[in-house]
Amino acid sequence: MKAIVFHHYGSPDVLKCEEITRPTAGDNEVLIKVRAAALNPYDWHFMRGMPYLVRIMAGLRRPKVTRLGFDVAGQVEAVGRTVTQFKPGDPVFGACAGARAGAFAEYACTSESALALKPHNVTFEQAAAVPMCALTALQGLRDKGHIKPGQKVLVNGAAGGLGSLAVQIAKSFGTEVTGVCSTRNVDMVRSIGADQVIDYTQQDFTKSGHRYDLILDAVGNRPLSAMRRILSSNGILVMAGGQAGRWMIGPVVRAIQASLLSRFGNQKLVGLLARASKEDLTIMHDLMATGKVTPVIDRRYKLNEVSEAIRYLEEGHARGKVVISLDDSHKS
Repeated sequence: MKAIVFHHYGSPDVLKCEEITRPTAGDNEVLIKVRAAALNPYDWHFMRGMPYLVRIMAGLRRPKVTRLGFDVAGQVEAVGRTVTQFKPGDPVFGACAGARAGAFAEYACTSESALALKPHNVTFEQAAAVPMCALTALQGLRDKGHIKPGQKVLVNGAAGGLGSLAVQIAKSFGTEVTGVCSTRNVDMVRSIGADQVIDYTQQDFTKSGHRYDLILDAVGNRPLSAMRRILSSNGILVMAGGQAGRWMIGPVVRAIQASLLSRFGNQKLVGLLARASKEDLTIMHDLMATGKVTPVIDRRYKLNEVSEAIRYLEEGHARGKVVISLDDSHKS
């Protein structure tokens, strides 16, 4: 089968589309014929081995796992001996993580617990655009942010893959949502349900005078002092994104500052590390099936164009998700 492989850290030039042996499903695993996959910053961090803390997990000098791709959608090709929830032919979406990373391929293997059935009303591309960003948004808003109906919620970075899903998920909880984005994305963010949209090129949202019960920050481009200024007295800031740099010093310092500031007053500033969850993927299935969440897709690339796709993602201007389409994955 064809798959994207890399043996050294570096730029997208290290990625090669090669013929490799098709994986086989272990006892509790599912073999998927991949119809679509989606890119995340996660992918290029592991490709580059940056920040350097990534290499503690991935390999100090060269990658231990030579495949990329977390978000996947496709049809079940085969199942392991103990798999009970899926059968060949089922349309599924979910995550290929750890040693089973490798959604950028014609076939991929992953645990039964990392998958859910794809809703009939979304395409494979849309389903592939969901897993990592949706898990981050859902767990950030619900578990860290303790979101409640009627609250005022702000999403910083509302036009990106994470932010566009966060806006819709927050709306599904019955909240009033404000999205922050650039001029070219204002109409899109409004179209996915944001009650108010702030164009950061025209207005500094941290000086608007408005206060929010919950902020999900997918960008990390404002000082914590400024973010606290727009939090309600009991508000929660969930830090779900930001620039890492080579050594991850910036995010570490920011996390320490957040922990210290949270000790004074009732405002809470918390970090987020999303976890794989079949239950949460099932929640996303239901939200998509009922039309409460519709993934936004910016660009589509072919399997042999993954390098080009990652270059585009690294520019930081993607509107929604960037997906990799295989075969007829544009069909549902």
